[in-house]
Amino acid sequence: MARSRRDRERGRAGAVVEEVDSGTAELAPDPERARAWTLLIDGAPQSHVDLDDPGYLSFAYQRRLGHVIDLVAPPQRPVHVVHLGGGAFTLARYTAATRPRSTQQIAELDAALVRFVRTHLPLDPGARIRVRSTDARAALGKVPDGWADLVIADVFGGTRTPAHLTSAEFLADVRRALSPEGWYAANIADGPPLAHLRGQIATAASAFERLALAADPAVLRGRRFGNAVLLAGDRELPVAELTRRVASDPHPGRVEHGRGLTDFSGGAAVVTDAEAKASPSPPAGTFPG
Repeated sequence: MARSRRDRERGRAGAVVEEVDSGTAELAPDPERARAWTLLIDGAPQSHVDLDDPGYLSFAYQRRLGHVIDLVAPPQRPVHVVHLGGGAFTLARYTAATRPRSTQQIAELDAALVRFVRTHLPLDPGARIRVRSTDARAALGKVPDGWADLVIADVFGGTRTPAHLTSAEFLADVRRALSPEGWYAANIADGPPLAHLRGQIATAASAFERLALAADPAVLRGRRFGNAVLLAGDRELPVAELTRRVASDPHPGRVEHGRGLTDFSGGAAVVTDAEAKASPSPPAGTFPG
């Protein structure tokens, strides 16, 4: 039975619900923060935003990406950032709050989701953030050579990263768009036996000289499904400081790098466009309803 307009706009306990291109979008209010919301797509948590405090990051993986944003350049220095995947624009808001005058581009394929988020969680009109409703790889192809200080890939079609955003050819275009000192950071979701994650590490290692991986120890041990943040670049990575920050988070994580990360990848093959597959779906019960 079709939902009424009122049902579409107001969900349980004050949530805002609307059908978007990728499924059912819901903004659920945070009971502990007055103007904070969690974005869910088909029940799967995607982003958390506090409109009063955009420097607050609730999700563990977003905190780890926040550390990358903090460390990519000296504090307060404006940077150029490409966000592949928009969600609720959490990381773009964080960058604008912590690095004023930064210039940012967001690519989000789901145009209805973009409108939904803009309506209910409006961006600061003074922030230099441009949002494009287009495919992430197509948007990346339009970024000028060497423009970006940071490219962040956090793209999910539902609960899976599309195959064409997991390949060596995709990373070659990321590298083209990055400045010589720039970094690539990706949110990767996987579970046992971690074949997808290992393949993504091997693929990034074929494109960049230095890598680091931050994740919950239980995820790295293959005990549960979860998120890992992969950081890659050609200049020295601030591994010691990243390790300290990740270990000090409310949900402490571990950082692997160097030989340890090579051993973790276990000789996985580089992923090409011809063999690329979407990331695995989370098992039933990963996101309790």
